[in-house]
Amino acid sequence: MFKESTYPEDKVQLYEILKKELEALVEGVKHPLPNLANASALLWLALKDINWVGFYLMHEGQLVLGPFQGKPACIYIPVGKGVCGTAVAQNRTVRVSNVHEFPGHIACDAASNSEIVIPIRHEGEIVGVLDIDSPLFDRFDDEDQEGLEELVRILERACDWKTGRILGL
Repeated sequence: MFKESTYPEDKVQLYEILKKELEALVEGVKHPLPNLANASALLWLALKDINWVGFYLMHEGQLVLGPFQGKPACIYIPVGKGVCGTAVAQNRTVRVSNVHEFPGHIACDAASNSEIVIPIRHEGEIVGVLDIDSPLFDRFDDEDQEGLEELVRILERACDWKTGRILGL
């Protein structure tokens, strides 16, 4: 899969641009699904050296696959399992430099070597996560974490996260 990026190499500049672009995309749009779909497409185009980016949403006590870019993925992830479930259980961003050394890693794509997962919260409760995988080891650093957490905050503010409406179930 070839994707050409016109985004800057400098991560500070990159995330400043992404914040402005995401804010423009979500302006006036309250429904999470189109916002998450556009956010995953934006990150897919902008971030180098990633092989999967998307969202899992909390539904009936587990994570369920939401909008994403990349190869087909695991549909259900229990809280506490894998990197995504661990981020929910620990209520924090989890950054893994080598997923093969992460206990209980769920390998949806054998090409993935590093991962970052950022919880999405509404009124103090986790409603989902942003999950990004890379074929490179140690792909995600402090700048990525800070920039991605800021993008998640934009989504938290923009979306109507009322229970039951997120997945349309």
